[in-house]
Amino acid sequence: MKQKQVILLHFFYWLLIIFNGVLARVIYSMEGFQIFDITIFIANLLGFYVNYFFVVPRFFDPKRFYLMIIGFFVGVFIFVLFRYSMEELLLPAFGGFRNYAEGTNFLYYFYDNIYYSSLSVFVSTNLWFFKYYLKVEEERTVLIEERKNAELQALKTQINPHFIFNSLNNIYSLVYQNSDKALPAIEKLSELLRYTTKDLENKEIGLDKEIGYIESLIELEKLRIRNPELLNFEKKIEHPKLLISPMILVPFVENTFKHGDFRGKGFTLKITEVSEKLHFYLQNFKSIREKDNVSGIGIENVRKRLEILYPKKYELNITETEAEFIVDLKIDLSK
Repeated sequence: MKQKQVILLHFFYWLLIIFNGVLARVIYSMEGFQIFDITIFIANLLGFYVNYFFVVPRFFDPKRFYLMIIGFFVGVFIFVLFRYSMEELLLPAFGGFRNYAEGTNFLYYFYDNIYYSSLSVFVSTNLWFFKYYLKVEEERTVLIEERKNAELQALKTQINPHFIFNSLNNIYSLVYQNSDKALPAIEKLSELLRYTTKDLENKEIGLDKEIGYIESLIELEKLRIRNPELLNFEKKIEHPKLLISPMILVPFVENTFKHGDFRGKGFTLKITEVSEKLHFYLQNFKSIREKDNVSGIGIENVRKRLEILYPKKYELNITETEAEFIVDLKIDLSK
């Protein structure tokens, strides 16, 4: 698209040059086009593109402005050289006439043609700058996107080990207690690992899959909690296939199970989506031993990813009191 913009600018410039020549002859009641109209047009055309493709790229240096000034006069010189070759060498040799008086030296010819060449050199230089600017912007956009993807990938690789670490701790505890819940816990963990291994590679997944992770995680954690009925989970989703970045919601639930107090207590989790607006609300009681350090890698990770993926489209409020930890997250998932 940007390349088409540059081509259109070239096209309109030459259309304007031709139209201006025709209009000038109509206004001043001049006769039809003469040979010198053709030679100056050819000189403009050749000078324009030699300057555009060869001169400006070689003399452009923002740190050395004098080089660009030299480049401008090199562009003028090329225009003059083309015009002088046609009007003062070829035409006298093959047509027996010239534009300037016989004996006109090249230095005067150069000086007199600075005016005629300036527009062509100026416009070609600026069009090159415009093309250069578009290229730099495109490269900058690609670079930002690559950095963003690299950062997101790095953040994602943090999520999986963190999640495994938490789950293995739970399973270790069950095995240590010789609990018959250990094998079902391993089975649930393998299901979750299949999810994360498959879907973390994708930029987006269905909202139903993200919530499916949470439901599986809750089922896994219920195996070790004495009062699983206290885990209050409600969901109301209008568009289950609505796309969301994977592992945006799960870390909050992981954090709850890692740092929450489940000795006779539970949590309240509500996930609603209406008109592509997602609302995630989680309230849990803090463990006494974790009161000074509740948030960890997972939540900080999510903060960074939200800022990258949903700038100005999310609102995250985390409220921490002596006894409670509350997460209130709203994301606009509309495209």
